[in-house]
Amino acid sequence: MAWMSDLVRDHTDLDGDDLVWLQLLMADWQIVADLSFADLVMWLPDRDGRGFWAVAQMRPTTGPTALVDDVVGDFVEAGQRPLLDGALRHRKLLREGDPEWRDDVPVRVESIPVQRGGRVIGVIARSTNLLGVRTPSRLELSYLETASDLTRMIAGGQFPVAGQRSANADSPRVGDGFVRVEADGRVRYASPNALSVFRRLGHRGDLVGVNLADLTRALVPPRRRPDEETLSAVLGGRAHRDAEVATDAVAIILRTIPLRPYGDHVGALILLRDVTDLRRRDRELVTKDATIREIHHRVKNNLQTVAALLRLQARRIDEPAARAALGEAVRRVGSIAIVHETLSQVVEENVDFDQVAERLLRMVIDVSAAGERITVRATGAFGTIPSEVATPLAMVVTELLQNAVEHGFGALDDPEASGAVVADARRVDGRLRVVVEDDGRGLPEGFDLDGGSGLGLTIVRTLVESELGGRLEHGRREDGPGSRFVVDVPVEQ
Repeated sequence: MAWMSDLVRDHTDLDGDDLVWLQLLMADWQIVADLSFADLVMWLPDRDGRGFWAVAQMRPTTGPTALVDDVVGDFVEAGQRPLLDGALRHRKLLREGDPEWRDDVPVRVESIPVQRGGRVIGVIARSTNLLGVRTPSRLELSYLETASDLTRMIAGGQFPVAGQRSANADSPRVGDGFVRVEADGRVRYASPNALSVFRRLGHRGDLVGVNLADLTRALVPPRRRPDEETLSAVLGGRAHRDAEVATDAVAIILRTIPLRPYGDHVGALILLRDVTDLRRRDRELVTKDATIREIHHRVKNNLQTVAALLRLQARRIDEPAARAALGEAVRRVGSIAIVHETLSQVVEENVDFDQVAERLLRMVIDVSAAGERITVRATGAFGTIPSEVATPLAMVVTELLQNAVEHGFGALDDPEASGAVVADARRVDGRLRVVVEDDGRGLPEGFDLDGGSGLGLTIVRTLVESELGGRLEHGRREDGPGSRFVVDVPVEQ
């Protein structure tokens, strides 16, 4: 499907401000379609005057469609649709005298000029399927009257309101609850769904003739409603904006569109939506997220306690090998604790692993006793990693870095050891490739991962192949002395 901005750029002479105006209008034209019980198509004049391009389309949710097929991207030559030509030329709403017949369906067609800054920048074709027309009820008459006011505002350049649109993803639609108020803020008509919404707030009578702002003040405690100025402006029908009010049991979003079909304020359309269940689920999600973060925080604290106990135990052991083994255990527990600490600080169950890698580098340097003689750094980017991948990956990276520092340079027993260790991470086609290289003395002759590797590399291989479903490769550096380990694992995009 062609994008509206592309069609505007390729086929019309409209500028960026015109495009913004059209986007503002189409952000709200579902309301016009539903109130009209009709399909809407936005037609824009070709820059060469050859005809019109269809750039957007909207079907009603309140009635049958009159346009089965999508028409976005279609072109009609000048003269083929007299209503489009007439609306553009005369700057007024036009309607066919007799309905068109489309696939044995009678369709009433109207054209609405879209005016901005004294210019007609487009024409909306409104098509109503007349098979669904019957003797209108009060609700339908109120819908159609309000649709008429809005279309006159569109033709007069008064709708949309510049800079105003609903920023609320839960913004109500026509079918959620419809209220038409007079210029003084009193209700002229309220749909059955709107009555139901106010009954949930505690109102038992009719809404007709009631001042909506005063009624809401009586039903909603001050702490659960907007400030007095906003409440009066929105429920009085004077401000084009959203508001939310709530009691301890019910939450409601209100959307107000002031109506000025002839320039003067005649009242407003107010849409209502009961969002009680949505807000309850939002609270549950917030509570769940907070609980998960607290769990990660406590796991981190427990791991740090374990690490501290292991350090205390190591100080009481005289055997160097046993002390070194406990030191390695402290480092492995610490790498897992870093992941849980990171998860305790974010809402998502994903980890920015570059932050984790930075802390792992510092930890390896701190425990290696190599000082400034050996530099450990990271290049590239790990990106965001799922939490179930982050913990084993953290241990793999830590073991490979520690292995390079200790065995590549003999950092623990050679005070003259110096060099560099680099961990490079790249993501390509759904896989993460981590290369850990050092410029030390390299792997011993006949080194074999399947054979005489130590506990650290055994852990690395097990985690990479079993938990991460990846591959582990090893060898000498290609451009000099030293060793090279490559970890290749699948990751979510």
